[in-house]
Amino acid sequence: MHRRIAMAASAALAAALALTACSSSGSAAPKAAAGPVNLTFWSWTPNMDKVAALWNAAHPDIQVSVQKQASGDDLVTKTITAAKAGNAPDLVQAEYQALPTLVSNDVLADISKQTVDAKSKFAAGVWQQVTLGSAATYAVPEDTAPLALYYRADLFQQYGLTVPTTWDEFAADARLLKQKDPSKALTTFSSNDSGLFAGLAQQAGAKWWTSSGDTWKVGIADTATKKVADFWGGLVKEGAIDNQPMYTPAWAKALNDGTQIAWVSAVWAPGVFTSSAPDTKGKWQMAALPQWNAGDNTTGSWGGSATGVTTGAQKAGHADAAAQFATWLNTDPAAVAALVKEANIYPAATSAQTGGALATAPDFFANQPDFYTKAAEIAQNTAPAAWGPNVNVAYSTFKDAFGKAAQDKSDFSAALTAMQDATLADLKKNGFKAEG
Repeated sequence: MHRRIAMAASAALAAALALTACSSSGSAAPKAAAGPVNLTFWSWTPNMDKVAALWNAAHPDIQVSVQKQASGDDLVTKTITAAKAGNAPDLVQAEYQALPTLVSNDVLADISKQTVDAKSKFAAGVWQQVTLGSAATYAVPEDTAPLALYYRADLFQQYGLTVPTTWDEFAADARLLKQKDPSKALTTFSSNDSGLFAGLAQQAGAKWWTSSGDTWKVGIADTATKKVADFWGGLVKEGAIDNQPMYTPAWAKALNDGTQIAWVSAVWAPGVFTSSAPDTKGKWQMAALPQWNAGDNTTGSWGGSATGVTTGAQKAGHADAAAQFATWLNTDPAAVAALVKEANIYPAATSAQTGGALATAPDFFANQPDFYTKAAEIAQNTAPAAWGPNVNVAYSTFKDAFGKAAQDKSDFSAALTAMQDATLADLKKNGFKAEG
C-alpha cells in the first residue's frame, strides 16, 4: 500500500512518527466554522447512510453526507491521496491497523480533547488501538472482533475431548483426536490469515511495532510471538493439526462434514458457518480462547475499524463537529443499535454488545442462547494491539514465509525471522528511522 503513496518529507515524518498531531504544534487550532456545517464521511459499512440520517434529523446545524467506499488498502490509499490534494473527507472509517499509516501521512487529526468522555465506553485494549503515543487519540472505535474458540460440541463428546481452557489442553485435544480418528483434525493452521496470527500474538502479549520519539521499533520476532509460532509450528510438524489454508472449498467441506471440528475465529464466525457449513447448524458452541497460563482471561482480535477525523476537517474548522458525530455514531445507544441492525456489526462500545439486536443468539447458534453474553465477556478482555506504518509488508511476508513453512512442515521460527527482517528493512528503505 505504502509503495503507492508519496511519503512526506523527512522533517514531517519525524513529527508524525513522534505521533504528535499537527494542530498541537505551534499555531493555534482553527476556529470552529460559523453557521451550518456539512461533513463528508467515507465509509464501507453497509447502510451507514441510514444511520447518519438519524443524526441529520436531530442536528440540523451539522449535516453528514456518507459516501460509500471500498474497504482496506484501497480506501487508505485513496484517503491519503485526497488529503495530499487538499480534498479529503471530514471523516473516514479505517481499520485499526491502518491508523499509524494515516497518522504518519498527516491524514488524521488528534481528537483527544473532544473524546475524553468516550474512553470509558470501550474496553481498554480496544481504546488503545486508536491511541498512539502517550496521549494522542486519532479515532473512535466502531466495531471489534474478539477471538474465541468454536467447536463441534457433539463430536467433542463423541471423541471424549474436553473444551480446552489452556493451549496445552488444546494441543492435547489435537493429539487425542488424531489417535482416535486419523482422518479428522482438530483445526488447521492457515497461512493466508495474517490477521488471525496477529490476534493470537496479541493475546500472548506481543507488541509488533512501538515508537519512541521519531524511531519505530519492530518487535515481530519477540518472545511472545515466537511462543505462538513455535506452538502452531510444532502441531503442524507432528501432524496433530492440518496445514491447509482457510476459506477454500476444501476447508468449507471439512467444516461441514466434521473432518475439522474446531476453529479459532472471531465474533463474526456465525456468518461464515452459515455459508460454509450449513449442515452443521446448531452443532457448534463458542468458548473463550484457550490461555497460555491457567486462570488468565485474555483474547486477541481479528478485524475491526474506527471512525477518524481528518486534518482536512481540522483545517476547515470542522474538527469539533466531526468528532461530535464520530462519538455519537459509536457510543449513542440509538446510533449503535442502528449500526447493529442496519450494518450487522459487532459494536466496540461495551454497553451495546448485549441486549437490543444482540439479545438473541445468531440463528446458527440458537443452541447457545447466551452467545452474545459470552462474547461480551470475552471482548472485555481484549489485549491491546501495537500497529505500525507498514502492516501490509508484515502481512504479505507472513503469507509467503509461513505458507512455505506450513506446507513443508518446517521451522516456523525461521519464517517469523523473515517476517521481522522484511518489515524492518522496508521501514528503513522508505525513510523511517527504525530498529529491531
